Amino acid sequence: MDALTRRKFLIRSGVVGAGALAAGATALSLSDVLKTAGDKPSGAKTLVVVTLYGGNDGLNTVIPFADKAYHSARPELAYDEPEVLKLDATTGLNPALKNLHELFGTRRLAVIRGIGYPKPDRSHFKSMDIWHTAEPERPGPTGWLGRWLDAVGGDPRMAVSFEKVLPPLLAGASSAGAVVGTGEIKLPRGVTRETLAALGTSVSGESPFQARAAACFADLARVDELMTTVSEAADDSPSPDDEAQATGTGGGAGLDAQLSLVAQCIEARVATRVFSVSLGGFDTHADEKQPHQGLLGILDKALGAFLKRVQGKDVVVLVYSEFGRRVKANASDGTDHGTASSLFLLGDGVTGGLHGEPPNLSDLDNGDLKYTTDFRDVYTTVLERVLAADAARILGPWKGRLAGVL
Repeated sequence: MDALTRRKFLIRSGVVGAGALAAGATALSLSDVLKTAGDKPSGAKTLVVVTLYGGNDGLNTVIPFADKAYHSARPELAYDEPEVLKLDATTGLNPALKNLHELFGTRRLAVIRGIGYPKPDRSHFKSMDIWHTAEPERPGPTGWLGRWLDAVGGDPRMAVSFEKVLPPLLAGASSAGAVVGTGEIKLPRGVTRETLAALGTSVSGESPFQARAAACFADLARVDELMTTVSEAADDSPSPDDEAQATGTGGGAGLDAQLSLVAQCIEARVATRVFSVSLGGFDTHADEKQPHQGLLGILDKALGAFLKRVQGKDVVVLVYSEFGRRVKANASDGTDHGTASSLFLLGDGVTGGLHGEPPNLSDLDNGDLKYTTDFRDVYTTVLERVLAADAARILGPWKGRLAGVL
């Protein structure tokens, strides 16, 4: 395949624009990340951040089944005691979270209750900005893990996202993490996947930038093939098309495939210390119960398989959403944007159990839960205990910490 033909192919495929090729822009690929195989320092831990976009209903995830106020506020949405997976005499997990319940039983799941921040914002975008920047008063232009990346030298391979776009939490002041694309490849008419090997082959006479773009395309094909294999293997999982999407709030489908790519990198002991993945669809304003349980089932299956695969490899997983939902169900058997919720920490070195004071469902703030644990306590603890970082350099003089979790 000559250089001109391949250049047209790349542009028509949507992998790279003509302007980008002319300017010599490059993209980080899975191959770039895997080139650091074996570079992870001995004893270094890996952080995997899972963002649930749309505002996950914390009360139907970590369920206060013994609280009469819970049942009174949402008579059609509430789970009764026999349905939940019990964590103690008053609290249980959603019935879809069987793998997480097993992890709780082996002390590898920490449930942090009452997570929030002062003066909560119910806008998806403003609240997610707050979570990404760790600056509730006035979200700035950098993410908390982007600032960590600045502090450790700025190599984008240290912080990798398998989402469609770079999440703001990986954007620093002088550097940014990398996105390894996992989107569907759009092949021009008449071109089959059998031609992709030729596209990744160096051609005499082409510029280094065209050769680089072709290599990135071959890498994207490799990622696409891996994700397809993972999806086909999960024969009883919903397909990505079946996964509900948030109403413009971000997040994607195929969490199992995203985490499979993360696991491959961890098994290769790449230099990456932070991975970001996501799942959308949690903006459940109507007929919530079954779709929400289905989404939690997708989350549970993906996390269960991932944690089994990377057990003993010093991996900690942080699972959060931008806010919880209102305590009282709405007229459409759904829930509206709320405030405080729960957060999960899973994996090696985690002290499992119920942590933090649960919000009081009988003492609300205009119908919303009052937070009892600031999310910056979690970030500070993760920075210090997982990434061995100077939290003050990244979060400023924040004094809060999670006691006895990591």
